[in-house]
This record gives sequence, C-alpha cells and structure tokens, in this order.
Amino acid sequence: MAAMEKILSKAEIEALLNAVFEGRIEPEKELSKAEGTVANYDLVNSDAQKGSVPNLDIIYDSFIRSNRVNLSNRLRKSVEIKKVGARSYKFDDFLQTLPTPVCMGIFKIEPLKGAALISFDSTLVLSLVDSLLGGAGSAKVPIANRMFTSIELRLMEKIVGDALQDFEKAWAPLYATHMSLLRMETNPRLVNIVPPEYQIVTMTLKIQIDDVSGNMMFAVPFMTIDPIRDKLKTGMQFDMMAIDPQWSFRLSSELMEAPMEATVEMGNASITLRELLDLAPGDTIMLDKASSSDMIVKVEGVPKYFGVPGIKHGNKAIQISKICSTRGQ
Repeated sequence: MAAMEKILSKAEIEALLNAVFEGRIEPEKELSKAEGTVANYDLVNSDAQKGSVPNLDIIYDSFIRSNRVNLSNRLRKSVEIKKVGARSYKFDDFLQTLPTPVCMGIFKIEPLKGAALISFDSTLVLSLVDSLLGGAGSAKVPIANRMFTSIELRLMEKIVGDALQDFEKAWAPLYATHMSLLRMETNPRLVNIVPPEYQIVTMTLKIQIDDVSGNMMFAVPFMTIDPIRDKLKTGMQFDMMAIDPQWSFRLSSELMEAPMEATVEMGNASITLRELLDLAPGDTIMLDKASSSDMIVKVEGVPKYFGVPGIKHGNKAIQISKICSTRGQ
C-alpha cells in the first residue's frame, strides 16, 4: 500500500505563513530554485514553531541575580527566584493562558521595536503588596474576579520599575537598551503589544517569599528580538555576566605591580667589523648625540619618554623631560 502523502497541520501552516510574513522565507526565491537544489525547511522544528532563542536564558539568569537582591531589600524579606521555563506562543493564545485577575506592566525595550509585557499572578501581587505595607506577606485567597485597587497597582508599579531596571542591566552586556514602563494593566483584552497571530517568547519565574510563592512572567515578541538574534547566538559578550564585580579591580591592582625594565639609550654609532675586532679597554666610541641632548627612555624596549641625564644621591639618574609621541608606539 502506498504511503500517504503528508498534509500540513494547522500549526505548520501558521508557522509557514508567519515565516513568509516576517521575511524568513521569500516565496519567489523558493519557487525559482532549480530541481534538486531545494533546501529542506522543517516547519515542525523551526525556530518560529519552537520559540528557540539561543542564550536568551542567560539574560534571565543575570536578571534573577540582580532582582533577588533588590526585591529582598525592598521587602526586607528573604526572596528566592527560580526559572520555571521558556515557551513560545501566538500572542492571542498567550493572553488566554493568563490567570484572572492578573497584574501586567507594558514596557518598551528601546531602541528595539515593539513593546513587551511583564505579568504577576494574584497570589504574588497580594503577597508583595502586604509585604510593602509592613505585613507578614502571608497568602490570601483573592475574591473571584476582583480587580486590583489603585493603591495595589501603584505599589506594584514600584515593583515593576525595579524589575525593569534589573532587566535593563541584564541586557547591557549584549545590547544597550532602555526599559521604560508604558502603563499598568489588569485586563488581558486591553493588551495589544503585537497582532494576535504574532509569535512571542515567554519566561516564567517562580518567586518565593517566605512560605508564599507566585509567578512572574516576561513576554517578549520575536519581532523585538529578531534584530539581535546573531548576537544572541554567539553569546560572546555574556562572559561578562559571570565575572566577579571585583575581578577587574583586583586584576588592575596586580597589573600595576608587574615589574618592567626601563633602559636609557645614550646614542648610536656605526662601526665596521674591523673596528669592532680592534676595540680594546680605554678606546672611545663617538656617538651621534651630544652629551647635553635628551636621551630616549625605553620601557620593555618601546620608546616612551625623553630625559636629561644626571646624578641623584650619588647614583646615575635621568630626569624625564617629555613624553615620546612616536606614532604607533
């Protein structure tokens, strides 16, 4: 029996349409390829379908380190933050996964295009607000569908502001950005950072405050990340994020103590091989410089200064007169 022809699923068709719309596939070029030279395109395992963004999790690792400290200081409580996992959605599908009620912050990642979103579930919001107001931060069961009050949103705006500052620092080694909060929102239907069919990548973080835990989630559109995908793939600059903050200071201190050889060049002379062989103690070699002219001071063989010879405390010495400005040295 002949094998059945494979038919694209709805998800695969949507992935293909998104790839064409976003410019990753150009239909004219695909159709113009000669027979036998057509490249395979894996719709099921493509980046657009899986939401794979290499090294993006490293940004969140850096964010967690900063935000754990800052949030602990603001709440005056011990806070633990752990990654739950990354996932991609169509934006419309993502909105349907958000709990009710939910506290959201819409923010810009300038100069990248589009806007992103940070959300907090109700349990986490109530615990954060209670802690900020001096309470124990214990979990309270929210009234079904109760909207957050203006005071609660105002307090959460401070938490979001701190988070965006830490997020900005986490991005810095890769790409200089400025995170700015546009507005707070509680109704997912009023959020439209991208069209419903556009892909976004999310990262869910679990925040533990004493015995209460809740989820904070970042949602960033693929169109925002796309211009810097190559930098994300290389990941070269992320090495900075794992460095001890005092490392460069200690390295500089040690380098300042490194021994270096300084020599003074009195002058030059040209002699023949016969003259060299005939030299004997007491002979004099005439140099090309007067004894009163400046001498070149070399550091590790590289000309750095000019100086005047003399004697100090019974030792031969040289006084620096000017810096050597030889180009390329």
